[in-house]
Amino acid sequence: MSTPQLTVVGLGSGDPDQLTLGVWRRLQASERVFVRTAQHPAMSMLAENGIAFTSFDTLYEQHDSFPDVYKAIAETLIAEAQGSAGNAGSSSLIYAVPGHPMVAERTVQLLREQCLEAGIELQIIGGESFLDQAFVSLGIDPIEGFALLDAAELQPSLLQPQLHTLIGQVYDAFTASDVKLALMERYPDDYEVVVGHALGVASEQQIIRVPLYELDRTPGYGNLSLIWVPRSDDAVLRNRSFERLHEIVSILRSAEGCPWDREQTHQSIRKNFIEELYEALEAIDNDDPDGMQEEFGDVILQVMLHSQMEEETGAFSVYDVIQSLNEKLIFRHPHVFGELNASNSEEALGNWEQMKAEEKRLKGTDAGRKSVLDGIPPDLPALMKAFKLQKKAAKVGFDWDELGPVLDKIEEELAELREAIASQSEEEQASELGDLLFAVVNASRFIHADPEEALSRTNKKFRSRFAYIEEQLRISGKQFDQTDLTEMDRWWEEAKRQL
Repeated sequence: MSTPQLTVVGLGSGDPDQLTLGVWRRLQASERVFVRTAQHPAMSMLAENGIAFTSFDTLYEQHDSFPDVYKAIAETLIAEAQGSAGNAGSSSLIYAVPGHPMVAERTVQLLREQCLEAGIELQIIGGESFLDQAFVSLGIDPIEGFALLDAAELQPSLLQPQLHTLIGQVYDAFTASDVKLALMERYPDDYEVVVGHALGVASEQQIIRVPLYELDRTPGYGNLSLIWVPRSDDAVLRNRSFERLHEIVSILRSAEGCPWDREQTHQSIRKNFIEELYEALEAIDNDDPDGMQEEFGDVILQVMLHSQMEEETGAFSVYDVIQSLNEKLIFRHPHVFGELNASNSEEALGNWEQMKAEEKRLKGTDAGRKSVLDGIPPDLPALMKAFKLQKKAAKVGFDWDELGPVLDKIEEELAELREAIASQSEEEQASELGDLLFAVVNASRFIHADPEEALSRTNKKFRSRFAYIEEQLRISGKQFDQTDLTEMDRWWEEAKRQL
């Protein structure tokens, strides 16, 4: 029995004149021709010359998704090739596809993956792809850099404005709408894009320039449609990319960059990191979107600067930081990226803690720790550190079972503070005050309140009410030395009722 054979040929991007002589001879000599779709201009040439063919168009109606269609086509062709082994026409089984078989043709990729295992000899003969006509009709020189993307799988992260972007498989207005939404993540709404229909087919070719927001309102989408997003060196577009940020920071730190940035070390800008974090928190507390946008950028800058310093020594780059973070997020969310389940936030947090412990075990990071309280950053604010210390101790059972004894402990510590104030030194008074605060933090855990956030809200409330007192003094034409505590307390109570 002879080896089953299957030949895949490309029909060109549209016009029958684009058929290569080799492909045309194969089609004329073949006894059986399958085509992925009859909706292609080259089919008229086959019909005029009496070349019979079988189309897979019916499969598009039988299946709910393109992947299912492509899978069914590949399975049918493999079965046909195996069934023809040993027959006289076994070597003339041809599968013809639009354009070039190796350009945006998923069925051919499936055949390349499966024919070897199925014992089928696969031969691929190229044809002019839609890219060739796109370069000619749209005037694109690919040496300038271009990206070919699939409309069905288009993600904003794939877009690079400095490259010509060709988007294929734009079969209808619904697909064009999805493309538009993805493009709007990187490009202005009025950015000019180009829609090409049947490029290279003289009687059908259309080239339409439209602003991005009208992309899905343009008629004529079909099997021979594509979208071209011209390349741009516009600084606004470049500045929306992470790569540009990395480039800018590296320039600032270079010999040709900024003397101040070049001189900085981890220690010299350490305090900047803390300041920027608190400014970002202030913007969050003020519910200020514009402030958040700016302050979050300042925080990212600190990460970029510290990462750039390490990149210069060869230790790691910011891309290593991102990789580590992505891997951590995936590993610690098995209920999202794995097989575990989490029906609520409590179960999700449990999964996170479980995977965090497993991560430490695999890395051996727990081996050098002598205490369960290790691992808390020494520079955390005191309230936050107390909260974390108590949580770690609670995990090993060093904790009360209910809130009552915690409140009793607060009363006990308050009484001891009173005694210290009455008869002890300032140092001892401060010590008792610390014990009281520590006990209050313990209570915060039992009522599920973060003590740092709770105190921040109270600080904000105090500022607002005190500002009311200042406003009343201004209205009365008074200064602080012209009022007394009784009057200020009255205004304070008014503020409590209003704010």
